[in-house]
Formats: sequence, C-alpha cells, structure tokens
Amino acid sequence: MKNILSRLTSTTALLAFALTLPAAGEATYSMTDTPSDVSAVPEDAQITNSGLASRVIKVGSGSESPAAADTVTVHYSGWTTDGRMFDSSVRRGQPTSFPLNRVIPGWTEGLQLMVVGETRRFWIPAKLAYGENPGGGRPGGMLVFDVELLDIEKAPEPPKVPEDVAAIPEDAEVRKSGLAFRVLKAGDGETQPTKRSVVTVHYSGWTTDGQMFDSSVVRGQTATFGLGQVIPGWTEGLQLMVEGEKRRFWIPANLAYGEKPMGGRPGGMLVFDVELIRIGR
Repeated sequence: MKNILSRLTSTTALLAFALTLPAAGEATYSMTDTPSDVSAVPEDAQITNSGLASRVIKVGSGSESPAAADTVTVHYSGWTTDGRMFDSSVRRGQPTSFPLNRVIPGWTEGLQLMVVGETRRFWIPAKLAYGENPGGGRPGGMLVFDVELLDIEKAPEPPKVPEDVAAIPEDAEVRKSGLAFRVLKAGDGETQPTKRSVVTVHYSGWTTDGQMFDSSVVRGQTATFGLGQVIPGWTEGLQLMVEGEKRRFWIPANLAYGEKPMGGRPGGMLVFDVELIRIGR
C-alpha cells in the first residue's frame, strides 16, 4: 500500500461513506477538506507531554479506548502544514485496520485517547512521525491527521510468565545437547516432524528474568516455518512433538542466539512454550 501507513499488516474492507459533520465555525465538516488550522497547533488544542496535539471534532459513542496491542479500524486523512493532502482512506473509499503498535508513534499514542465513533484532529510533531527529512517519499515535518475510530479489536491476553522460567526444573527432561523440556499437554497426532518438515505453531518466548520477547499468541496469528530455518533448539525440540502437543523448552544460549547476540535478539537461555498445530505434508 503506497500511503502513509505502509507498515500496516492488514486492511479490512468496509462500506465506504461520505463523512459530513457539524463543526465549530463551519456549516459542514468533510474529512477530505483541508483544515483551516492545518498550518499550526491552535490555542484550543490539547497537548500531551510528548508534544502530540489534538482536538475532538466529533464525540464518540464508545466507552473504551484501544490499547497499544489492539487492532483498530479507522478512516483518516493526512496533510502537511502547507495544506497538501498526502493520504486519505476516505478518498480511497476503504477504511484501514492495523495493530496500533505498528504505526508511527503519534498514531500509537493518539488513538489510545479515543473511543469508537470519535473523530479527532491530530498535529503530530516530526519526532512522532517520520522526522524532518525522511526518505522514500514520506512526508516530513509536522503532520496533521483527521482520524475517525470505527472499531477496536482487543488483543489476546498475553500468556502468564511461567513459574519455572528462571531455571530448568527438576522434573524436566534434559537431552545431551542441553535442551530441556516438559510436556504441558499431550498431543493427538501420530507422527513427528523431521528437519525438512514445515510446521505451524503457536508459541511464546521469555528470557529467564521473565521478560516476554515474542508471542504468536499475542499477535493472534500462528507461525509457519521450515524446521531447518530456525534456531537449533527449535529444530531439535519440535522433532520430539506430535500435532496437538504443547511443550515448554529451556533452550541454552548455544542452541539459541548466543550470550550476547546483535540486532536486538534475546541472549542467554530462552524459555518457550510451543504448541504444534500442524505438520506440513
């Protein structure tokens, strides 16, 4: 999608609509018209500690605000401060859905102030958008958005931190490689995957201090991959499982990412809860 929300993971097609609402000082309001206060933050705007400014255009009917992990559906239009519209879901006639923590910081913060049915105008400073001189055709400087929050899809509750996350428990089975595991739920399958298999799983992963660093459960989407394409602890451990089975793995650093990996990957021993959903045929 060649628009301001190019990092979005999904788009939900809903009925297009023409948005016209009463607004202060105007006979009608249209989300496709350039705002009269686009060039600067007006005096009546609310400003947060981050510098994000906003003004409510239409009061919503909802009672809850989204959290950062939730998926929202919105209609929006965006302008630079010289009044140039650079993107609009309204003009495309198609609302947009996305996880709130996967867009620019100004959107992540701002949408959490809203309820369903509400329309707000945001003045997003460059540091909460794309910076002053971004590349790739993205607009720079302060950006102005009108956003209507249409729907909130709550994120799944994150799994609880395992009580035995800090160390391998006595009842775990430890293999020669150092990989340890414990069966959490027996499976109903009859075959096990091989190194060449493609598997579909649900999983959550923690460091030994209880910090969750990844979870397909939280994302609400299973993961599919070849067993030869993941860390050695996963390649070895998944071959012990059958479909429907769930195991907890304690994976030593040498079978994961090492003690001090680069690129933001977690180091040291890692703990994973893994449910084997399907083995590719």
